[in-house]
Amino acid sequence: MSESYETGMRVRREVLGDAHVDRAEAAKVDFDAPFQNLITEGAWGTLWADDTISRRERSMLTLALLAATGNFEEIPMHIRASRNTGAEPRDVLQAFMHVAVYAGVPKANHAIKLAKQTYAELGVEI
Repeated sequence: MSESYETGMRVRREVLGDAHVDRAEAAKVDFDAPFQNLITEGAWGTLWADDTISRRERSMLTLALLAATGNFEEIPMHIRASRNTGAEPRDVLQAFMHVAVYAGVPKANHAIKLAKQTYAELGVEI
């Protein structure tokens, strides 16, 4: 494996947690292995591994971008990951408030609904 893959796998585990990464790895087959390698090296081994901005800030950016582009299915995963990045619920709410102003209230509203559900599942008081 490449250095960026190894770094990516380490960062991916630190942010998403071992259980999530273990499930993704167990579900990987030949068909999607190239995609899994791409996100491990690119997203996790390059982008998330860069220390120009903090992981807290990356969490907030990621959640805002997911909501703004309507990629809601990834939001609960990144809400769970925010526990490992230092992004507090109040930070996440601020990210979604920006979505409301710059990308639309319905998108922010749905993202907030997903955040509330996920925090409730995690037993996080908001």
